[in-house]
Amino acid sequence: MGEKIRIGSLISGGGTNLQAIIDACEDGRIDGEMAFVASDQSGVKGLERARNHNIASFVVEYGPFIQAYRQDPAHFALPDDFDFSEIRAKQHLFPTDGPEDRIQSFFCTRAAAESRLLSEIDAHGPVDLLVLAGFMRNLTPYFIDRFNTDPGNPRIMNIHPAVLPSFPGVDGYGDTFRYGCKVGGCTVHFIDYGEDSGPIIGQRAFPILETDTLDDVKRKGLEQEWQLYPQCIQNFARGLMKTVNMTHRLDDGRVFQRTVVKIAQPA
Repeated sequence: MGEKIRIGSLISGGGTNLQAIIDACEDGRIDGEMAFVASDQSGVKGLERARNHNIASFVVEYGPFIQAYRQDPAHFALPDDFDFSEIRAKQHLFPTDGPEDRIQSFFCTRAAAESRLLSEIDAHGPVDLLVLAGFMRNLTPYFIDRFNTDPGNPRIMNIHPAVLPSFPGVDGYGDTFRYGCKVGGCTVHFIDYGEDSGPIIGQRAFPILETDTLDDVKRKGLEQEWQLYPQCIQNFARGLMKTVNMTHRLDDGRVFQRTVVKIAQPA
């Protein structure tokens, strides 16, 4: 086993995937150690999990930033390096013709919170990988560009409760169930400027029976998540991942590009 990577985690709730990652680090399935756990909500179970394993933790609540902007947007304190036009051009969370006031409010408040989050992360020392484990906030280009200092080597990983690109958003298992799918699953991917649209690292699937309830689907999905996420993190820790930009030409002459994650076979 080589040198361990340092892993940070962002959570918003109970942190069952966080627990799976912590357990995998402690029993050697991941060549890594947890550097910190951060939450956008105080008092959540995930922070208790961190304390139980003597992992540093902190909270950056987004609510006060949102409230301050609503009260006085003209005097809202923005990070010195924040450029709204740059973020507006890069983001894929809102349509280009979306309501400007809402878009500006969103990115100004998120950048202020993310600036605080980045400062707290820096205070806990360098980390090699940031894993989102039930973090219910979309990270913006402001945060992503400052954490992913090498665009060719992304370092922010997320797990999503659906087989992407189907059913992005906050309720992947619910959307899968309501659509009547016969197969559900989960996806680990790198974060990009959109919502659940980054390069896919790994996926797992499970059958959905006619007698299954939504709770059954969620239970089956979580069981797969707890296996998939540590496996993907270990592949990262061993240096087996490589992101590649690929160009494809369709039969009608159209050309499109996509970024894929290639996983090398371990020696």
